[in-house]
Parts: sequence; structure tokens; C-alpha cells
Amino acid sequence: MSLTVPEELVRKAQDGAMTDDEFLACVQNSLPYAWSVVERLVKEFKDGATVAEDGTVPPNDKAWGELLRFAASDSMRGAVERKYGVRLAFQNCCKTGMFAPGATAEYDEFVSPRAQILNQKPELINC
Repeated sequence: MSLTVPEELVRKAQDGAMTDDEFLACVQNSLPYAWSVVERLVKEFKDGATVAEDGTVPPNDKAWGELLRFAASDSMRGAVERKYGVRLAFQNCCKTGMFAPGATAEYDEFVSPRAQILNQKPELINC
């Protein structure tokens, strides 16, 4: 299961009354390591960056799993993108990029096959 969802949030979702902020609070509570990656990237944006990358290798299997679940979810990624006005991209489960809407060349490079190949490392074989 990707998220631990409180019953109240399930009811709101059933009623069509759930907000992105409520959803993101659930993501933050359920996937604290993955959310810490988002926070690191957002901090760089607040410091004026138009591109931020995080390549921190997760410290344990639980953290790897969180980042994988986050990376694999269009809804989680989309909610973060809407909240912060950015684009997210993943080369693998431990290389995350956050891009300002105008940083199209940088985004295109990050998601290119070339960048994917250059990001491969033996220690990430199970990533």
C-alpha cells in the first residue's frame, strides 16, 4: 500500500471534497523520506533556483520504497507540481529533478536517454 489514509480523508475523497493540500498532508505523513526530498528541492527553489536536483541515496530499504512509490505515482507528483508550480522528473528512484516551467531545455536534458545512461552507477543496481 502506498499511503496510510485516515478514514476522514477517504470520506472526503468519496464525496469529491478532498483538496490537494489534504492529499499532500497524507503523502507527507505516509512517506516522510520521500517528502523530505521534495522539501529539499523546494528549499532550493525558494533560494532562487530554476532547476534543483537531489541525488541522495536513500539510507535504507524503507526510504527506497517510499521514493519508489512517490516516483511511480502520477497523482502524488501532479499534486506537488500544482502546489509549487514546478515539474518533477525522475531518472531513477534516487535522482529527482524539480524544474521551473520555463526550464524546458534543462528538463528535456534531465529526462533524455543520454542523462539516464550517464546517471547509472553500480551501487544503484537495485534502484
